[in-house]
Amino acid sequence: MISILIADDHPVVRKGLEQLLAEEFPGAEFRGSATIPATLESLRERRWDILVLDLFMPGGNGLGVLQEVRQKYPRLPVLVLSSAPEEQLGVRVLRAGASGYLDKQTAPEHLVQAVRKVLGGGKYVSATLVEQLATEAGRGGQPLHEKLSEREFQILHLVVMGRSLKEIAGDLSLSVKTVRTFHARLLEKLRLQSDVDLVHYALDHRLVEKRAAPRFPSK
Repeated sequence: MISILIADDHPVVRKGLEQLLAEEFPGAEFRGSATIPATLESLRERRWDILVLDLFMPGGNGLGVLQEVRQKYPRLPVLVLSSAPEEQLGVRVLRAGASGYLDKQTAPEHLVQAVRKVLGGGKYVSATLVEQLATEAGRGGQPLHEKLSEREFQILHLVVMGRSLKEIAGDLSLSVKTVRTFHARLLEKLRLQSDVDLVHYALDHRLVEKRAAPRFPSK
């Protein structure tokens, strides 16, 4: 019997995903989680066959979940669902250890195919993302945020979600000095001056959902 953990903070979305998968995987066992801490607790409680993960949930950072899964549960496939376009985050989450990336807008059409692919040990990459990768390889360019390290990108997300550098240090078990260094480095790489600029950059490039970002005055 297949066990599927669905991590998304929208109950309607979780239910919809479960219904789609239940039709294709009769007898499958499902559990839902609405926060990052609840997701990590479910991972610690038992073994799962697949984790379907929304990157933008309360209580932390989806990339942090990916990092923990890669370290502690290396055989667990993770299919990331996000409202951010594939061309913005697809490559990033695959590098972070995900087995696939699926835009929520296309999830009803491709979810079952993606789950079957990753359960079989493969990687799910849509035609859209493949085309985007080929285009970027051909022109040799990439967005500034693609130059960020995994840790810098993780800190970007936490800053944009409104976490202070001290809180981020606690979340990531790092010293405040180390977090400040990563923070300064990511601002430099993105050619930004402040966290207000960082929030606008993240929203403009759809690296986060608007509901996840703190409210700042517009430029």
